[in-house]
Amino acid sequence: MNGTLAGRVGIPALFAALFFVTGCSSLYYKTMENFGYEKREILVNRVQDARESQLETKEQFESALEKFQAVVGHDGGELEAKYRTLNREFERCESKAEEVGGRIDEIENVAKALFGEWEKELDQYSDPSLRRASERQLTQTLDRYNQLVNSMRDVESRIDPVLDAFRDRVLFLKHNLNAQAIASLEGDLGSLETDVASLINEMNASIEIANDFLAQMEKDK
Repeated sequence: MNGTLAGRVGIPALFAALFFVTGCSSLYYKTMENFGYEKREILVNRVQDARESQLETKEQFESALEKFQAVVGHDGGELEAKYRTLNREFERCESKAEEVGGRIDEIENVAKALFGEWEKELDQYSDPSLRRASERQLTQTLDRYNQLVNSMRDVESRIDPVLDAFRDRVLFLKHNLNAQAIASLEGDLGSLETDVASLINEMNASIEIANDFLAQMEKDK
């Protein structure tokens, strides 16, 4: 995991493994605060992790498409080996897709705790002008957060159809490792290329939103 939280200490990962397994999120965040890590910092680090996960997933889908293009353009050699390579690429795509969803879940978990606490603490202000300023900042941060998570969830939903398309073709090749089967997939190549390109564009847009969110969080420190 990139970022200052993971870079400074190995304790966060240890406590995360312990407390999230038991479902004690509040205990985890309380413990982290005792070690000097506020929810805001944890949120920033998890957004960084999700952004990196999307970058890696984008690269993996591009790699899988290249391997599929190579198989379709097969002009001799060991077809079985090409199939195995393509299948490994597909399995990596599945793994990366699952990681993306998990990262978003982690963001939502800490954000719920952070924003819930922030809203409750508004009632502790005695100065009305400071309360209004804090409430305004909360609203703005929530708006940016919702835009971020919505974009990430949208990307997540668009991954599955592309995975399904890859899966179908990998299975077809598994069951039909011959030149005729390869030729029959040539007509699918353009559609698959379009689907992957669309997914990549969505990921790039979501990554930019994550960059903007992180930049604003840094500015608001």
